[in-house]
Amino acid sequence: MLNSRKHFISILILVLLGFGIGIYLQDLKHQESTEAAWKANRYNLSRFNDIRNYTIKMNAANWRKMRDSIGQELDSFMILRYRKEMDSLNQEFKESTIK
Repeated sequence: MLNSRKHFISILILVLLGFGIGIYLQDLKHQESTEAAWKANRYNLSRFNDIRNYTIKMNAANWRKMRDSIGQELDSFMILRYRKEMDSLNQEFKESTIK
């Protein structure tokens, strides 16, 4: 009886110790992930506030200027994309004529 009681108490201590260590390690990971989330949220919140402040300052004239700017950027993007495709096709054509 005494021997089985000793084993039971030692196993109980090991189980409780394992739970304690597991909870401690889980708490450490939780603190680490919480800190990373707060940093990311602060960055996103500052970006959101900047965008919100910019949109508050917008009026009809600003919107036209911004829309024109977006249109010009899209045009430039389309031209660059076209050039890239043409360069790729020309390179492919050169490689096929060499063989």
